Amino acid sequence: MPAGERRAAQTLVANYPVIGLKTVADFSQQAGVSSPTILRFVARLGFQNYPEFQSALQDELAAQLQSPASRTTISPNRSDAASPMIEATLDNLRETFRHLSDKQLNEIAEKMADHRGHMFLIGGRFTDPLARYMAAHLAIIRPNVFHLVGQESMWRDRLIDMGKRDVLVIFDIRRYQDSLIRFAEKAHQRGVQIVLFTDQWLSPIARFARHVIAGRTAVPSPWDSSAALFVVAETLIGAVTRQMEPDSARRIREMEGLR
Repeated sequence: MPAGERRAAQTLVANYPVIGLKTVADFSQQAGVSSPTILRFVARLGFQNYPEFQSALQDELAAQLQSPASRTTISPNRSDAASPMIEATLDNLRETFRHLSDKQLNEIAEKMADHRGHMFLIGGRFTDPLARYMAAHLAIIRPNVFHLVGQESMWRDRLIDMGKRDVLVIFDIRRYQDSLIRFAEKAHQRGVQIVLFTDQWLSPIARFARHVIAGRTAVPSPWDSSAALFVVAETLIGAVTRQMEPDSARRIREMEGLR
């Protein structure tokens, strides 16, 4: 994108999606570009006009805020209930990895393998088991891996130990958890590099994240599926293990000996 359109894109991401729901004049003023630049930016995204762009944002915002009770459920016919779920999960896996490049995976794995800093992992109400699972594996192959648990005040206390060399891995899917957003913002202010696992609608934490993994989570169920994010987590666990060889192999052998 030209420089002006890049500024428009950065402003949209930093104030997503609210700035896009304002007028062209308000958007252009906040981005520091002209109104025609905003219209060219919207056209580059594939929209015919600004109202069409705003309509897409409104639809996306509505999808973000859906509760399990408001989602369409699968057919009550139990004999074929598993089939659409399996197909949707496989589609989610394909779409997730289609939008996740090898370059990005390698960059994330390289940062996770840098044991000069600490790594902290945390998740939301339904995604924290993914953080715990990933932390349990990474703690075997590298030092200073911590799964943050307990009340929000306990997470904030750990901020004192976080700095620019450290990585914070966050799992957050709709409906996004306010406490995680606050925590991510504080960590970002301290220079911590954030890796976000989220859904295709993007947690607000994306504005603070160095890397964003947008997994596909929608399935024919009142509940979102974390299967695609789980597979990405396992892919990264394997990649970090390989990047840290032979240190990871030696650490695993030593740990087995201690057991």
